[in-house]
Amino acid sequence: MTNYLPLIIAMMIVTYLPRLLPWVVLSERPLHPLLRRFLLYIPYTALGALIVRGAMEAPSEMAIATLAGILVSATCSWFKGGLVSSVSASILAVFLILSYH
Repeated sequence: MTNYLPLIIAMMIVTYLPRLLPWVVLSERPLHPLLRRFLLYIPYTALGALIVRGAMEAPSEMAIATLAGILVSATCSWFKGGLVSSVSASILAVFLILSYH
């Protein structure tokens, strides 16, 4: 039997280092206001990429659940809900509609 643990640990390190190094190097430096404003829009663009694509590919019998998911996520993100809470709320809304519909 092959031991995959060293491979998994090496993959963890290779994946984590490119995320950790810029954070460590740039954490003490102030960001330019234009760059800071640009970074604030990333959660909204990620939300659009996650939800709009799924909505376009949804089957026609799930139209009500799709519309509810879009509306809930848009409302949640409008009120500064953040990416995780917006996606979680839309998943919960779609689940509830599909469960009781």
